[in-house]
Amino acid sequence: MSNPVQHHYLPVRPDWLATTPEPALDPGQVIIDPHHHLWDRPGWRYLLHEFLADLDSGHDIRATVYVQARAMHRADGPEVMQPVGETEFANGIAAMSASGGYGKVRVNAGIVGFADLRHGDAIRPVLEAHVTAGGGRFRGIRHIATWDPEPELLNPAYTPAEDMLDSAAFRAGFAHLAPLGLSFDAWLYFHQIPRLTALARAFPGTPIVLDHCGGILGIGRYAGRRDEVFAAWSAAIAELATCPNVMVKLGGLGMRLPGFGFETRPRAPSSVELAEAWRPWMERCIEAFGTARCMFESNFPVDKGGYAYGVGWNAMKRIAAGASAEEKADLFWRSAARFYRLPDIG
Repeated sequence: MSNPVQHHYLPVRPDWLATTPEPALDPGQVIIDPHHHLWDRPGWRYLLHEFLADLDSGHDIRATVYVQARAMHRADGPEVMQPVGETEFANGIAAMSASGGYGKVRVNAGIVGFADLRHGDAIRPVLEAHVTAGGGRFRGIRHIATWDPEPELLNPAYTPAEDMLDSAAFRAGFAHLAPLGLSFDAWLYFHQIPRLTALARAFPGTPIVLDHCGGILGIGRYAGRRDEVFAAWSAAIAELATCPNVMVKLGGLGMRLPGFGFETRPRAPSSVELAEAWRPWMERCIEAFGTARCMFESNFPVDKGGYAYGVGWNAMKRIAAGASAEEKADLFWRSAARFYRLPDIG
């Protein structure tokens, strides 16, 4: 059966990824991977064992954070409550990992789920159910806001309105996050960042993290407009950085959306090539937010269509090569541990 959502992603080609093997750079650097997914979809299984195979890349990954991806929603019960099944699933994987039987890394040490915040005050019982299902690991909500007038840029699984973050219903639901000690993962496109800035200013007590460098676009109507996109994105990033409750994840650039095009080449990209492409965007984020509010991420398996797991971390280590030991600690694990409240890491 055709899966239109899967077609939104770059296909994973193990043989292609294997064309560029690299040993881990600076293998003693402690890392928390604060953004990955697990799922079992038609033609694409990425569960604990598949993730562990990628983690076994020579890098010192100590813990990971699971982020919602429509995996294992309940088949029964009220629709608004069905996403709690994903938290139950993620917590089960976390319990497997915490047994120590799968190595030292603590997979899913933090869990980010989905709740439709547009339900307003009625979403409170759903949030409370997530917290219970998370067994002490549940940290926050991601309600994807990606919108653009061009259909090619949209994931058919998510159809938010352009002004969702501004709507009264969404904000009524969002208001319940902070009282429950929950954060918000924001995934949207670069031209929507001003809407997130307004949301962050309206809720200064709610921790927010911007996913994937802020939704850089380089395909469709944005193809060939790299400098124009960078200028608009950079200005929006600078304004968002004035909100002290916001952090940013540095990654997600292996997707098709940024339009780097490495997937069209006969060989998978090296860490040198990735670092060259990613550096302007990641360094601009670090300049604006500071290392204490930035965290590197893998976004696997979505980014796996663009590069190998270990090669991606090598690229990020190249970008951070000039940073101090304290700054590297921020970028590779401490910012993530602080934002997601992960104890005893590093």
